Amino acid sequence: MSLPSVSDPDLAAFRRAGLLVVRDLFSRAELDAFRAESVAVCRGVRGPVVGLEPASEADDDATLLGRYIVCVMVHKLDSLFARLIADPRLAAVLTRLIGPNVKAVHSQLFLKRGGMPGNAWHQDENFLPTRDRSLVTAWIALDDASIANGCLKILPGSHRPAVLFPMRRHHDPDLDRAEVAYGFPQDPREAMPIELEAGSVVFFDGYLLHSSFPNRGPRDVFRRALLYVYCSAETPLAFDPTSYQPTGIDYRDIVMVAGSDPYAWKGTTRLGEPYVRKAGPSSNDLRLAARHEAAS
Repeated sequence: MSLPSVSDPDLAAFRRAGLLVVRDLFSRAELDAFRAESVAVCRGVRGPVVGLEPASEADDDATLLGRYIVCVMVHKLDSLFARLIADPRLAAVLTRLIGPNVKAVHSQLFLKRGGMPGNAWHQDENFLPTRDRSLVTAWIALDDASIANGCLKILPGSHRPAVLFPMRRHHDPDLDRAEVAYGFPQDPREAMPIELEAGSVVFFDGYLLHSSFPNRGPRDVFRRALLYVYCSAETPLAFDPTSYQPTGIDYRDIVMVAGSDPYAWKGTTRLGEPYVRKAGPSSNDLRLAARHEAAS
């Protein structure tokens, strides 16, 4: 296994634009295994998943996967995805972007079949508050990701001011979840699409404004992606993994990826369980939107 290198110019480009693309980080054989693991998760054979509907042997893979848009906290299952979160190839990049001590704090497996909506503009830092600029998401393309099937789009450099923009309710059927970020100075029409070949990874800053296109393909065309979220192990992370709301208590359901944990004396605990979600706003989304509307 060869480890990727991040040059000084790569690092400077990440600081400037807010993202770094590493091509072909995972092999075709590994991608086949990841896709098969996605099916195993949705069949319930990798452990209990809240919201997972019973699967029968008669259900073909496309039908099964097409019931959901995302499986959240997939790394908590007895799964290949639990081991992949600390893969040395990811760690080699993360230690350059974040620092020597890195912990993983979250994961999502996006399934996104044809006809499913895109994601609204948001910043991961709004939901996973580090406030020290160390939050980095690794977005792994399990299928080729294009504009047609719903790839990411970003506003380059939108992370640099370290401003968290407000969120408000939207009613756009082309957008998943309930809220969209607004009030930022960049024109969303100037967004940069991030089209990726399967096996490539885009690493992006927690303050970077990003969204995704709807999957306009036929129902049997998927845009699967696996994302892991990381930050500095020195960073206390005070959030609730279910509602994504600040708690004032350091989140200790972590996976160490590189270096040492300066808060190891606190121990670790399991907070929240893996769950699947269908397209559309969840109850947590709607509660958060109501709070934002009342405060505006």
